[in-house]
Amino acid sequence: MKRQVANGRKRGLLARLKSQLQPKRKPKRSLSPKVTAKTIGFAVIGDSHVGYGNSSSIFRNLLPKAVSSGNKKFVIFGGDNTQAGANHGNNADAYYKDFKDTVTSTLGSIPYKASIGNWEASTQPLFTKYLGAVAGQMNFPGTQAKVKYVWLDCALGKFTPASISLLKNLDDQHYYIIDFHWPLKVSGITVDPSHVLSGAETSKFFAAIPVKVRDKVLAIFTHHGHKFYRKLNNIYPGYTKTKFFVCGCSGDYKCKPNGDRGYYNATLTINGAMFNVDAYKVQVP
Repeated sequence: MKRQVANGRKRGLLARLKSQLQPKRKPKRSLSPKVTAKTIGFAVIGDSHVGYGNSSSIFRNLLPKAVSSGNKKFVIFGGDNTQAGANHGNNADAYYKDFKDTVTSTLGSIPYKASIGNWEASTQPLFTKYLGAVAGQMNFPGTQAKVKYVWLDCALGKFTPASISLLKNLDDQHYYIIDFHWPLKVSGITVDPSHVLSGAETSKFFAAIPVKVRDKVLAIFTHHGHKFYRKLNNIYPGYTKTKFFVCGCSGDYKCKPNGDRGYYNATLTINGAMFNVDAYKVQVP
């Protein structure tokens, strides 16, 4: 019996020594890297109306403020950038050049895109010459092509066939930020009804976007109403997550210095598979 106990103690001692001599295993590191949210700043500016009254001076003062904060990566200009249709378009070229020169000298390397507005509809060739295509899509800067920026032509209060076709061909492999000049007729909108698209045009817009893409439309920016307005969910049946914005104005034409003259400071945040757009008005006297 004593021999068995001694042998047992000996085996226990050897096991402890063996355990102490074995190298300790390091805890396994997680193979999943920590996701860091990425925020991309951009500005949304509408209804500059360069060529009307003191609009050119107001725009030259406003634009540097709009791009100087938040490390802006992109600027959206939402139509009626110039008062090109005035005087039968006699001064349109000079107005477009004034707008373009201000944008180029202020933005430097910051990319931008302008939509076409009703005051530019009759001078479309000049719009295209100075500001590019009236409808199209591009990669939203800083998103590694995950987000597309789409701009449409509804300058005359109706979407062009090319704009509707563009919407119908959106795919569900990307997220989207969309801009055009006239506001949609969404429930509860407070913009002057004469400056809002008809119910039929609004329905045409929403119906054109494929069902599988509707949750991928992050935000829609519109203008023309010379007023700031936001609706952040359920803007239309089937569009529970899309945010809808109307921008104020950045010129002298029907703009109220004490209220809706200014622009949107906006952000696009990407956090893993989560995409979010926020936009807040900045008033400028």
